Amino acid sequence: MESYPDERQMPYAPTETAYLYPESDGKPMADTDLHIQWIIWLRQVLEGHFAPRPEVYISGNIMMYDIEGPLRTAVSPDILVAIGIGQKPRRTYKVWEEGKAPDFVMEFSSRRTYRNDLRGKVEHYAAMGIPEYFLYDVDRRYLPAPLMGYRLVEAAYIEVPLDVDGGLRSEVLNLHFHLRDNGLGVYDPDAEKWLQTPAEAATARAEQAETRAEQAEARIQHEAEARQKAEAEASQLREELARLKTQ
Repeated sequence: MESYPDERQMPYAPTETAYLYPESDGKPMADTDLHIQWIIWLRQVLEGHFAPRPEVYISGNIMMYDIEGPLRTAVSPDILVAIGIGQKPRRTYKVWEEGKAPDFVMEFSSRRTYRNDLRGKVEHYAAMGIPEYFLYDVDRRYLPAPLMGYRLVEAAYIEVPLDVDGGLRSEVLNLHFHLRDNGLGVYDPDAEKWLQTPAEAATARAEQAETRAEQAEARIQHEAEARQKAEAEASQLREELARLKTQ
């Protein structure tokens, strides 16, 4: 007979709730390493940006249920943002428990997913009442445009037009999404800067500190050389005065 001295390691039988609301759909997080890279990047960018606002919850690849009970429907957005429900960790997102649907979702479309992203999920997210739904085609091959967005107007999605600078504005997040040469960029119009992950920001600060140190060292070297030059000129002048006095 097996014994389990540590209760934390004891196996358990799934409850009815766990059976109804699985924590995984058994599918991979994304189709390619590049998709995973950009999903993780955006999540880290948003988490860093909204860190001072503890009421904002950011997640991705979490099972989201919008109907309670056997008639449940489930979807797992690549990125979701829900404002006003707090940053506590969650195993699933149940709309009826949270009291609201997310305010923003984003999908990173691929060859396998783009059709559903453009059809089924447009209908699903609109029916859930999610105010904004954005899509990014990492490969820039499958969507009608590499960066697209929908905004909910009277229970239906309308496509969000690009700004004059080519960006896609999220009213919910007050951020602008852009295509950049190396992929995706997110701009904060209030701070007038491109958002970075915490790691990117730390690297940038270290590079700035190194640059300032190099500039300070160069300035010290320049001042030392100028001082040596001035001392040499003063010494030469004294020698010239001494020579004139002896004549």
